[in-house]
Amino acid sequence: MTSPATYPGSCHCGACRFTFTTAVAPGNWPVRACSCTFCRAHAARYTSDPAGTVTLELSEASLTRYRFASNSSDFLICRGCGVFLGALTRFPDGTHAMVLNLNVLQGELPTLRAASMHEYQSEAPEERTARRKRNWTPVAG
Repeated sequence: MTSPATYPGSCHCGACRFTFTTAVAPGNWPVRACSCTFCRAHAARYTSDPAGTVTLELSEASLTRYRFASNSSDFLICRGCGVFLGALTRFPDGTHAMVLNLNVLQGELPTLRAASMHEYQSEAPEERTARRKRNWTPVAG
């Protein structure tokens, strides 16, 4: 097993940041794209690791939380520079998990996999929650 490594991510102005910790090497990260108009408009590519963690470093004053469609996740957008960081969900047990926008990771990464396109609009709420619990990265703290 590989030792966990940390990967910082931030918006353009630096007001909203996170640290992604995972033992999975970047070349093995799942890379997904969503077919919805929001994700396509932001050219978002996502990754997550259910065995990893994400630590958020942001204040509500620097953040816009946008909800649409199923109203089940907060899409985190920097209020200052408008950069989209990823989507955050709260599970019924009170824990949180996130899927990270790869485009905001800082520093050099090796070549990542090509994004696989997904359509989630037809999921039932229970299916959506189960998929996120199974695949998204738990939020630390």
